[in-house]
Amino acid sequence: MVNNIDKEKLYEAFRSRDVRFDGRFFVGVSSTGIYCRPVCTARMPKIQNCTFYQSAAAAEAAGYRPCMICRPELAPGVFETDASSLLAKRAARLISENCGSCLRLSDAARTLGCTSRHLRRVFEKEYGVSPVKYMQTCRLLMAKSLLSETDLSVTDVAMASGFGSIRQFNHTFRQQYNMSPLALRKNAGNPEKAEGTITITMSYRPPYRYREMLSFYEARAIPGVELVRDGSYYRTVRMETDDGKAVCGWLKVSHLQKDNAIRLTVSNSLLPVMPKVAWRIKMMFDLFCDPEFVAETLKSMNRIRPGLFVKGTRIPGAFEPFEVSVRSVLGQQITVRAAGVLAGRFVSRYGTSIETGIEGLTHLFPAPETILCLEGNVEEHLGPIGIIGSRARTIRSLAAAIKDRSVLFESYADPSEEKKKLLKIKGIGPWTADYIAMRSMGDTDVFLGSDAGVKKALMGKDPKESEELARAWSPWRSYATVNLWNSLGGNT
Repeated sequence: MVNNIDKEKLYEAFRSRDVRFDGRFFVGVSSTGIYCRPVCTARMPKIQNCTFYQSAAAAEAAGYRPCMICRPELAPGVFETDASSLLAKRAARLISENCGSCLRLSDAARTLGCTSRHLRRVFEKEYGVSPVKYMQTCRLLMAKSLLSETDLSVTDVAMASGFGSIRQFNHTFRQQYNMSPLALRKNAGNPEKAEGTITITMSYRPPYRYREMLSFYEARAIPGVELVRDGSYYRTVRMETDDGKAVCGWLKVSHLQKDNAIRLTVSNSLLPVMPKVAWRIKMMFDLFCDPEFVAETLKSMNRIRPGLFVKGTRIPGAFEPFEVSVRSVLGQQITVRAAGVLAGRFVSRYGTSIETGIEGLTHLFPAPETILCLEGNVEEHLGPIGIIGSRARTIRSLAAAIKDRSVLFESYADPSEEKKKLLKIKGIGPWTADYIAMRSMGDTDVFLGSDAGVKKALMGKDPKESEELARAWSPWRSYATVNLWNSLGGNT
């Protein structure tokens, strides 16, 4: 529960229905037994009936049910650097991405390098609930989204959301929400239907420079794997279920500007990994960003040149760690276009063909295992497609690091620690390590001072002067870097 000293201020924020506060707190209303987002359009309750919570999980743990009008499951997540505890933040990311799996607290603690007891203690202090309750809320809200927006059967919804059985799902849902899953679906109305696909909506805090994000992905799209068309992003997907079964398909991301949201559409084949897919898209399109927080620090960039910083800029993330790591190695000291050509050849030679029914989506990106299984010297295999020996060896080392998890590339990794490990791989320098951390690990504080585009945007300032400028932009230097790229107006 949020400190009641701030109750009047929070109530005024709730009354304003300002989108800047969306997802930053939730309001439990004792007279109705429901909890709402700060942007809810329902009748305003009296202040004495309101209790404020720092997370949806905390509101549900207090016995409140989610509002059917504002739908708390659509709220943007809490911005990562809000957490005073790095460990709690990393744990929340790990739980959110894996809520559809059978992840246990002991497994999470082992992954994060701590004891279960310590993890539980710091997590409860930061989020107001235990990790187990937090995961339960993640599962319930994913289920609520699927029930409201798709025509999937209740059984499919239960399994996709991480519940072990339909019986467990029905019991938990009734206990927490005081209604059956079918009753919620009836109240939600008729969802949009498209044969062979599943579609859900995910909100962000405006403004959002969607066009610039799309331009970034379009310039770096890997032929056969990704494409940008008619204002939407498409890609092929391969993931593994808990039992190691490969799941393949495709996805599409489009923009709902009037709703301050993006729409994620996936092929039905990806239902078993739906929570993981949704989480990666949230990271890839930086839906957790709070533009107001970032602007407070980065608006000073406009002293260098008017319009250099534009509020709403996001960090382009990565859906697949190995893919973006290989792409970053191929892009060393060559143009974006040339790196794309090499990536296309790499996919054509070692990727797996897939039928998507979408023109241009033809291949899955090569898995690390594919590269590790190449016989003999890797440079003999990659050399004929134009990848020089040193980079071929680096790609193989990256494949090994991902396979044996000697380096964690996921969003719950500690970027500062993982960058140290990356730098020990021959062929990975500071630029590449920082670029991977920014895109794959969601590091918000990367300044790519040696990048050619950044140098050009800073109009030839020497490295020492650029680094001095960038210090004032911490902890949002990744956003500063992207703003500098965007200011060039072309493919950087």
